Amino acid sequence: MFILAGSVYDSEQNSILKNRVIHVEGRKISNIGNNIKIPENAKIIDLSDYTVLPGFIDAHTHVLFDQEPQDDFAEHSISTLVLENQALRTLRGYRRAKSYLDVGITSIKDLGNSGQFLDVALRDAINEGTIEGPRIFAAGKIMSGFGGQIYGVQSGYEEIVDLEYRIINSPYDAVNAVREHVNQKVNVIKICADNLPNNTRLTRGEMQKITETAHDYGLTVTAHSISNRSAWDAIKAGVDGIEHGFFLADSTLKLMAEKNVFLVPTENSRSYMDRYYKISGSNPDDLKWIEGYMSNMKERLMNAIEMGVTIVAGSDNYTDIGVSRGISSQDMFRTYYESGMKPLNILQSATYLSAKSLKKENEIGILIPGAFADIIAIKGDIEKDFIGSVEKVVFVMKDGKVYMDSTF
Repeated sequence: MFILAGSVYDSEQNSILKNRVIHVEGRKISNIGNNIKIPENAKIIDLSDYTVLPGFIDAHTHVLFDQEPQDDFAEHSISTLVLENQALRTLRGYRRAKSYLDVGITSIKDLGNSGQFLDVALRDAINEGTIEGPRIFAAGKIMSGFGGQIYGVQSGYEEIVDLEYRIINSPYDAVNAVREHVNQKVNVIKICADNLPNNTRLTRGEMQKITETAHDYGLTVTAHSISNRSAWDAIKAGVDGIEHGFFLADSTLKLMAEKNVFLVPTENSRSYMDRYYKISGSNPDDLKWIEGYMSNMKERLMNAIEMGVTIVAGSDNYTDIGVSRGISSQDMFRTYYESGMKPLNILQSATYLSAKSLKKENEIGILIPGAFADIIAIKGDIEKDFIGSVEKVVFVMKDGKVYMDSTF
């Protein structure tokens, strides 16, 4: 199979190339260039009027969890664990996961809130071809201090939290937790450096044992962090990435750059925020804080970029706002663009840099010989109309199989 590409995004060099041919054999890219001879009677896909890119990667998802804007997180979490059949939960997760392909997201990093390793099961079902969906890098149960992120659980009922989180009790227990996850064949380790609004958090010693053990098994560790202190401790403990990092100080960003720790910002655009709070029934007079919040997040992101921190694209959108999970995930592009990131840099964060954070930069997020044939095409001018073009995905291929083609 040969793909004729009018323009190609080189994610490693972060540049646009003109007039390339991509030769796909089976699941992988065999060759790419501008002097490839196409045999007679070969199957040709003509994308000469479009920009061709590696499939996007959303590096922060929760496909096994969903809530309404008006729902309380803790109450809904308990309801999901106690009242929802886990098979039904997995099937609902499958529907959400599949929707990522519709918008050109061919890989996701799924970071917990997935019950008893349901994300691993979903990944395996997709990999074996039983169901269709994006390539999943599964974290399994989030490792956390006492209480996890489910706040307000009364004494005597903490076992409910254990259904969703792996509670760490000591540095020694942290080693065992990683071993358990390795046996469950996770792709990445996710920890809660803090678990606000619960008051507990992992100690630096516990996080250090997690990262040391995970690295021994070839796994990366990424840390949920809201407070600056928890991020600092996690970085000192050796984690590979920080998720959210809403309140990172410049000194912490500097440390991240020095230690090559990536950041996954998970803010939302203003239009998303307006839609969310409208659905939730919030009083507009109570939302005056949003402008200041968004200004602070923009400043944090720009400071991180200026200091040389690697930015990896992730949405963290698990709330039902009336669109598919895939469409909701697209908001990360708008968010970064409105915050001041340049279009090609956003693309690189959602492809090559995301793949590199997973140690998969030669397999996904890139169009080179030997990489998986995860290939998409978009309509429009990326640099002149970034949002308009990145949301107009017209072609999606994953593993050499075409899932969507609206070019005709």
